[in-house]
Amino acid sequence: MSLETVEEHRCFDGRLLVVRHDSAATGTAMTFAIYLPPAAAAAPVPLLTYLSGLTCTWANACEKAGAQRFAAEHGLALLFPDTSPRGTELPGEHDAYDFGSGAGFYVDATVAPWARHYRMESYVADELPALVAAHFPVDGTRQGIFGHSMGGHGALTLAFKRPGRYRSLSALAPIVAPSEVPWGQKAFTGYLGTDRRTWLAHDACALAAASGWRRPILVDQGLADPFLASQLRPESFEAACAAASIPLTLRRHGGYDHSYYFIATFIGEHIAHHARWLCGTV
Repeated sequence: MSLETVEEHRCFDGRLLVVRHDSAATGTAMTFAIYLPPAAAAAPVPLLTYLSGLTCTWANACEKAGAQRFAAEHGLALLFPDTSPRGTELPGEHDAYDFGSGAGFYVDATVAPWARHYRMESYVADELPALVAAHFPVDGTRQGIFGHSMGGHGALTLAFKRPGRYRSLSALAPIVAPSEVPWGQKAFTGYLGTDRRTWLAHDACALAAASGWRRPILVDQGLADPFLASQLRPESFEAACAAASIPLTLRRHGGYDHSYYFIATFIGEHIAHHARWLCGTV
């Protein structure tokens, strides 16, 4: 599969590349960014995927979160996928911020017309990491995943369903019980249909018990987040992890909201959390 590098920037002595390719999973052209730390010039490095939230593209976290500095220090590659297919122009695709473009929810849609292109679970968890491992100096056997909000939901669910694939996991202000909150209910109805039983395969709280995940998870949540009670409900995930004997560190921070100011404050600690599991220190 051919890749086209559309941007390249030197960053903390590493390289930040923006890459376009044709995706078999989505049937569209897709764009992602990858940061290769200085250590990648000498040997393959672990791969840490960051999943962004509603309305975002690959660019938001790449440009605002300040993650490259910490990735360079720890010798991790950072992968920033897009949040939905682009250019399909499906009816109603751009009508709302929480469904359609920028809101793929990291699921494989089963309902027409979304099922043809909105296959973000297959793209993010399977196609893209394999593509990256084939073309860049990364070690595909050492992968971690994290994300924010909708991306936190994606990170938790993809890792719970693939505990042998990912060695490390964390999330910032994740949607932990999408089946129970308006954002998830809207997306799941549109992408998966009205049978709520099918939604549970994409709900971190529902997946926890049978996931087999037993490594520590780090979650940070701001207490001034306007979506805390209505959309996020971290206490539900806390209870689900406790019931499943999953080691969870859930940190609540007074005064912090849902923005990139919150993400940038704690992303260094998240990358350090992943480095402990990906770089052989634990």
